[in-house]
Amino acid sequence: MGLPVLVILASLCLAVAEAQPPRKPALSVGTSNSINCLKGLSGCDISLLSPDELKEVSEASKKRNLGSCLEGSTLCDPTRLSSTDAASVQTARYRRNLDKCLNGSATCNPLVLNKKDLDSVESAAARRNFEKCLAGSPTCDPTRLTAAQNAPVQAAASRRNLDRCLSGSSACDPLRLAPNEASQVREAALRRNRDRCADGSSTCDPLLLSESEAKAVVLEGQRRNRSSCENGLASCNPLELNQADLTTITGAFRLRNVEACKRGLPACDPAMLNGPEMASVVAAFQQRRSRLERNRQPPLKP
Repeated sequence: MGLPVLVILASLCLAVAEAQPPRKPALSVGTSNSINCLKGLSGCDISLLSPDELKEVSEASKKRNLGSCLEGSTLCDPTRLSSTDAASVQTARYRRNLDKCLNGSATCNPLVLNKKDLDSVESAAARRNFEKCLAGSPTCDPTRLTAAQNAPVQAAASRRNLDRCLSGSSACDPLRLAPNEASQVREAALRRNRDRCADGSSTCDPLLLSESEAKAVVLEGQRRNRSSCENGLASCNPLELNQADLTTITGAFRLRNVEACKRGLPACDPAMLNGPEMASVVAAFQQRRSRLERNRQPPLKP
C-alpha cells in the first residue's frame, strides 16, 4: 500500500472521529452515592462521603424530617427537631386538629383547643345539627336545638309529613296533620281512589265513591269492556254488553273471522261463514294459489 493511500485513510479516520458527538462523562460511584444520600435513598453508603458531603446529607435529612412533621406524617421523628422547628410543628398540628373539629371530623380532639377556638367549633357543630334537623336527617339531635331553631325545624317536619300524606306515602303520620291539612289529604286520597276505579285497578275501593263518581266509573268500565270486545281481546266480557253493543260486537267478530279465514289463520271458524263469506274465502285461496303457480313457472327464454 503506497504512502498517499495511507495518508488518505488517516485523514478519513480523523474526520469521522471529529464528527462523532462528544460523550458525557459517566457519573462516578462517589457522585451517584452522594445523590442517593442527599435524597435519602436506600442505596446510600455514608462511609464513602466526604466531610462536606456528610454535612449536606445531614441538612437534607433534617429538612425531610421537618417536612414530615409539619405534614403530620408517621415518618416524623420529633426528637430531631430544634426548639424553633418543634414550635412550628406544634402550630401546624393544632391547625390541622382545629380544621378537623370545625368540619365535624371524627378524629377531632376538642380537649386540646383553646376557649376561643372551642366556641367556634361548638357553633359550627350546632349549625350543622340545625341544618340536619331542617332536612329531616336521621343524624339530627333535636335535644341540641335552641328555642329559636326548634320552631323552623318543626315547621319543616310538618311540611314533609303533609307532602307524604298528600302523595299517599306509608310514612305519613295523620295524627300530626292540622284540620285543614287533614281535609286536603282526605281529598287527595279520594281523588287517587277515583282514578284507580276509572282505570279498573284492583285496588279501587268503590265504597269511597260518591253517587256521581260511581256512575262515571260504571260508564268507563262499560266503555273499556266494549273496546276490548271490539278488538277481540281476552279481557272482553260479553255478558256485560247491552243488546246494541252485543249486535255491534257480533258484526265486528264476523268481520275478523272472515279475515282470519281468508288468511288461513288458526282463529278462523268456518262454521260461522255464510254463503257470500265462504265464497270470498274461496276466492282468496284461489288468488293465492294462482300467485304461487306463477312464481313457480320458469321465466321465458328470449
